Amino acid sequence: MHVNYLYLLSKLSRGLSQQPPVVLDYGCGGGEIIQAGRQAGVEIYGVDVFYEGAESRPVIQKKGWLGTVVREIRNGIIPFDDQVFDLVISNQVLEHVEDLDSVLQEVHRVLKPDGIFLALFPTKDIIPEKHCGIPCLHWFPKQSRLRFYYAVWLRKMGLGNFKGNKSASQWVTDFLAWLDNFTWYRDRETIFASFEKYFRVQSIEHDYVTFRLNRHGSTMVSRIFNYPFIRPFGCELFRRLGGLVLLGAKREDPYSVRLEAPKIQ
Repeated sequence: MHVNYLYLLSKLSRGLSQQPPVVLDYGCGGGEIIQAGRQAGVEIYGVDVFYEGAESRPVIQKKGWLGTVVREIRNGIIPFDDQVFDLVISNQVLEHVEDLDSVLQEVHRVLKPDGIFLALFPTKDIIPEKHCGIPCLHWFPKQSRLRFYYAVWLRKMGLGNFKGNKSASQWVTDFLAWLDNFTWYRDRETIFASFEKYFRVQSIEHDYVTFRLNRHGSTMVSRIFNYPFIRPFGCELFRRLGGLVLLGAKREDPYSVRLEAPKIQ
């Protein structure tokens, strides 16, 4: 199982709630976290839009979850009542959301008054384009011709994921169409401004990096990483390579917006 899933699973039953939480996986895909969580005794549900750029609907249908454990988002609405969940998690989903404010408003609605939202996702300033393996590809304007030639050149050098039997030009053409249709990368300032409308938000990349290092047995590296004069640089490097890890506590007044985004440590 991917380390992102393991990290999120580690938060389901400890550290974020004083009691066994009711959890929602926003953008659950094929339900890997839901299955592992339920096997561990966690009451966890999922929602997804099941857009045409993914193939998760048949997986959920095969598990017999569609419409019960996992529900379909339609017209942007999470199909659960108000204030149902203690914790909402989201893994690599928010870069696929066109209207971030509407999504955050819905997450806010389904959370209990003391609910928590934990989200991992890349920002515009991340260096690798995670979906295809071509660095900085998402920095180009959509429909840029230079972007096409840049991607073909790197693809011919061997970079790129899920190549199949496609030629370099066909692979690039297909991926760029997917990228333009299904991703919306944002800068950090825009992201924090949206989150702060609905949540008291913290950037906790240090927690994720520590978890990952400890899991791989690198406890000495983990201790060095958490030295006060090293951690800020290590976190910034992670943001450039992996993205943000945001922890948001639900605001009682969802429209009480702070004038300044919180400092990232």
